[in-house]
Amino acid sequence: MTRLIFASLSLLGGGGGLTKAQAGDTAVPAYGAIHAAGNVANHPDPSLRYRVVFETMRAAPDPAQINPSLERAARFMNLLAADGIHPAIGDVVAMVYGPATPSVLSDAAYRVRFGRDNPNTGLLRALRKAGVTIEVCSYALAGQKIERDAVADGVQIDLSAMVTLANLQLRGWAVIH
Repeated sequence: MTRLIFASLSLLGGGGGLTKAQAGDTAVPAYGAIHAAGNVANHPDPSLRYRVVFETMRAAPDPAQINPSLERAARFMNLLAADGIHPAIGDVVAMVYGPATPSVLSDAAYRVRFGRDNPNTGLLRALRKAGVTIEVCSYALAGQKIERDAVADGVQIDLSAMVTLANLQLRGWAVIH
């Protein structure tokens, strides 16, 4: 029987930082800041294969702000990179749905909806460059009346966040809420 794995950043040292974190040791520059800290437990383990999906369903409190859940994914990637760990492309997924769905709009579509460029555009690009797959739920798009062509380039449209999350968990991905 497959066991569902739930992870939290606190188990991976997310709240304490890393002893070797230095400028330049980042996977997602300019996003997901980390800090150096001594005498902390649960550093990233280089013997593990980090296959993680971020449930990205919270929206920023203001449409001019970066989505905090996407920034958490960047912090996770930076925490791993600071200890010399770089997950394979596609091993880290940000599954976007619910109130977070507009975070993956193209700048043009975001301007129509919110009167400004999407503040997440640079972050989405940086996450993809670091190997993170950004996926959005087609049901969330429909629920928010967002057309497929309004989604930013490089964002994969999935049938359903529920199906994606179940599939990834059953294949061994840890879920970070």
